[in-house]
Amino acid sequence: MGYRNKIKPDYSIIEGLIPQGSHVLDLGCGDGSLLSVLKEKKHVRGFGVDIYPEGLNQAMAKGLPVLELDLNQGLHSFKDGSFDFVVLNMTLQAVQNPLLVVKEMTRVGKKAIVGFPNFGHWRLLFQLLISERMPKTKTLPYEWYNTPNIRLMTVRDFRVLCRDNGIKILKETFLGGNGKQLSGSFMSWRAVEGVFLLEKND
Repeated sequence: MGYRNKIKPDYSIIEGLIPQGSHVLDLGCGDGSLLSVLKEKKHVRGFGVDIYPEGLNQAMAKGLPVLELDLNQGLHSFKDGSFDFVVLNMTLQAVQNPLLVVKEMTRVGKKAIVGFPNFGHWRLLFQLLISERMPKTKTLPYEWYNTPNIRLMTVRDFRVLCRDNGIKILKETFLGGNGKQLSGSFMSWRAVEGVFLLEKND
């Protein structure tokens, strides 16, 4: 099996949004898995940031340039338009101030890419209705008492956040439970994960 076939579906979407040789900042980079894909496939320049030393150590072991930084404090170290793309994948739901983070992304990056799990997926809602317990899925496998996810938002919630705060959505891509891209309507019900390409309104 080739390397490309092993790439997570959301990584492939993000890879497809970023041109060759772009200057990229990967927020919440963890062990550097996404950044490794972008450097391998798109020859991007830039680095990753995260707050957890364990993940940063793993990223550094892969030869990736990384920086320890708390996203909840903003991105004051970076000037406006410092990067072609700022990426935040599967981390927005775990930050204390999502609006601050998204605003900072669109300030520091000419474009921003945000991927997050959709807590409005029909299966989650159905599980909650039937079991009267917080639902779990392959994408969201945690118990309510040990989950890192502190902000539970839907696709529609994110659209409204962008609309109300001067952020333009350039492209939306959605994944189903099988990892395949979805098309059509009712994405707030059908999507397991959404990936949004953004920029700041002039």
